[in-house]
Amino acid sequence: MKKESFDRTKPRFPDRQPEALAEGMIEGRNALTEALKSGRTIDKVYIAEGSTDRSLVRLAAQAKEAGAVIVPTDRRKLDQMSPTGAHQGVIAAVAAHEYASVDDILALAAERGEAPMIVICDELSDPHNLGAILRTAECAGAHGVIIPKRRSVGLTAVVAKTSAGAVEYLPVARVSNIANTIRDLKERGVWVYGTAADAESSLYRTDLTGAAAIVIGNEGEGMSRLVRESCDVLVSIPMKGRISSLNASAAAAVLLYEAMRQRMQ
Repeated sequence: MKKESFDRTKPRFPDRQPEALAEGMIEGRNALTEALKSGRTIDKVYIAEGSTDRSLVRLAAQAKEAGAVIVPTDRRKLDQMSPTGAHQGVIAAVAAHEYASVDDILALAAERGEAPMIVICDELSDPHNLGAILRTAECAGAHGVIIPKRRSVGLTAVVAKTSAGAVEYLPVARVSNIANTIRDLKERGVWVYGTAADAESSLYRTDLTGAAAIVIGNEGEGMSRLVRESCDVLVSIPMKGRISSLNASAAAAVLLYEAMRQRMQ
């Protein structure tokens, strides 16, 4: 039988998707080490679950200290994520843009001489939704968007592309705890409005002219219980059709433009 030659120009694993790295993923210990040294913003680090390799554990600790979320991942999943099969037990998602702080967002509002308008995304998982929200928020004059570190999509390449460039102009802060952040905002004079289909207060009867933060819940369950309880006011978007809800980005657009309309009067 003729031995089949190995073609180095073809991927070792044709069933894997090389787009993974193109969307802001880096793999391998050396690549992650250099990314951390350069100060590049690392969103998440997928690390081999149960690994006792000291260098890998040390690398994960360094990434966590730099602000990355560490996600223990089965090696078979890492194999599927890796287009080369040489991930060495670690694959990292690199943020498409630097994150800001909540202070940066409030400072931007003060610089413009405007009452803060902030969007808080509670555990959104769809990058297209987050990207669309960033685009609308920038167009509507919002001062920034806040997202959680865990159980949420970050500033991936897909988010950046969907935002149509809004990530270059709109500060996005990533925080450890949304409920705590809401409490801090309230202490600084920001009123927090949560969106809920069963809310008694209608959007069009709600005053959004002051310092305000609008909370958009995730695609499936809406706001988490703690976040919902932390809001000052729950508002609903009037519905006349048979479908009882809008998706996250559409809901954000309706609220943001109502806030802009009120502020322009």
